[in-house]
Amino acid sequence: MSTRLLTVMGSGETAPTMVKVHRQVVDAVGSEPPGVLLDTPFGFQVNADDLAARTVTYFAQSVGAPLAVAGVRSTQDLVGPGADAIVAGLAAAPVVFSGPGSPTYALRQWRSTVVPTILREKLTYGGAVTFSSAAALTLGAFTVPVYEIYKAGLDPYWEQGLDLLRSVDDRLCAAVVPHYDNAEGGTYDTRFCYLGEQRLARLQAELPEGAVVLGVDEHTALTFDIGAGRATVAGLGTVTVRVGGRSEVLPSGSTITVSDLVAMADRLRHGPAAAIPAGGSHTTGGATSGASTSSSEGAGSRLSPLLQAARAYDERFRRARAAGDAPEMVAAILDTEAELWQWRADPTQSEEQDRVRATLRTMVDTLGSVAEVGTRDPAKTIGPYVELALALRTAARVGRRFEDADRVRRQLAELGVEVRDGSEGSSWVLRGVEGAGPSC
Repeated sequence: MSTRLLTVMGSGETAPTMVKVHRQVVDAVGSEPPGVLLDTPFGFQVNADDLAARTVTYFAQSVGAPLAVAGVRSTQDLVGPGADAIVAGLAAAPVVFSGPGSPTYALRQWRSTVVPTILREKLTYGGAVTFSSAAALTLGAFTVPVYEIYKAGLDPYWEQGLDLLRSVDDRLCAAVVPHYDNAEGGTYDTRFCYLGEQRLARLQAELPEGAVVLGVDEHTALTFDIGAGRATVAGLGTVTVRVGGRSEVLPSGSTITVSDLVAMADRLRHGPAAAIPAGGSHTTGGATSGASTSSSEGAGSRLSPLLQAARAYDERFRRARAAGDAPEMVAAILDTEAELWQWRADPTQSEEQDRVRATLRTMVDTLGSVAEVGTRDPAKTIGPYVELALALRTAARVGRRFEDADRVRRQLAELGVEVRDGSEGSSWVLRGVEGAGPSC
C-alpha cells in the first residue's frame, strides 16, 4: 500500500518552523501532480485570495514544491460545470493541505460534499493530509467552535468533526486542540486554542467515555505514518495526550507507536499518568526527555519564534553599536530583514511582523545617526590635538603666563572640550560623549 500520512500542526503552517515537516511529507508522497491547498477554512474572508497566494508562494519558495488552489470557498464551488475539475484535482493530489480560518465554517461547507470522502480515501489508499490550526480542529470526532466561544462569547460546546483520526486507528475517538500552548493573552489564559483551562475542563467533561484530547503546541507537528503505525512529534513544542485533568506530554523528537498512544490514553483514563514505554521518546533541541504529567499546565509566557529572533538581532545590533562595529550593525539589520522575509507568508504573525518592522526601522534610524559622525569615538579622533593644546597650556602655566593658559582653556571650551583641573593634573571630556581624556 502507498504511503499514508496525516500531519496535524498546531500553528506555523507557513512559517520557517514547519518547512522541514512539509518537505518530509512531500518527499514521502511526491509532488506530481502538485499538492492542493484546500482553501475552505478562510473562504469567507475578504483577503482569501491573498492568503491563498501567500501559501502557494511559501510552498514554492520555502518548501520547494508546487501547490494548486482547490478553489473550494463554499459548497457552491462544488456545484456546476467546474465542480468535476475541482474534485478530480483533490482526488489526484498527493498532498491536501489546509490551515487557518474558521473550523465551523469549513465543516458546514464540507459536510454535504465529497470532500470528507476524498480525505479518508487518501488516508486509506495513499497520500497525505496536512491540516493546521483551524483545519486541524476538524480532524477529530469533536471540534471546538473556537470563533463562537472565544470571539462571540457562546457557552462552550462541541461540534461534530470529520473524525479522520479513526482512519489512523479506529480506537482514536478524539478532539484535536491546536494552539495548545498559546500565550497571547498575557495575564489571562489563552492556552488550549484560546479556551483556557476552565473552559477546556468543562468541555472535556462532556466528551463520551473513551474520548481523548490531543493538544498540539504552536509551531509543532504530529505526523501519523499510518502504514507504519507510528506517530512522530516535530517542531518547537510538544504534543499532549489529555484525558480529564490528567495528561502526558510527548516532546519534540518523540516517536511512539499508535498502539502505545492509545494505551497511554487508557492509562490516563483509569489512573495516574505513567511513563512513555522504553524507547518511546528521545530528547531533541532541549526538550524534556520522556513523558511529563500535569493536571493543570501553567500558562506560557514565551515569545513567539519570530519575536525571539528579532530580540536576539536587536541585542546583537546594540552590542555592535556600543563596540563601534559598523559592519556588524549592518549585518544585524540585514539578518532581521531576512527573518521578516522568511515569515512573510504566515498571516497569523501579521501583528508580530509589524513589531519587528518597528525594531528594524529603529535600527536603520540609529545607523543613520551614527553615519553622520561615524562609529569611531570622537574623543579618540580629536584626542591628540587636545593633548597638544593642553601641553601648551601646561607650559604657559609653568611660565606663569596665566592669560595664555586661560585663553587655551576658553577656546577648547568653545569647541566642546571641557578641561578639568585636579590635584593629579588636568583631564578633559568632550561634552555629550561619555569618558574623559587622559590626565596631563
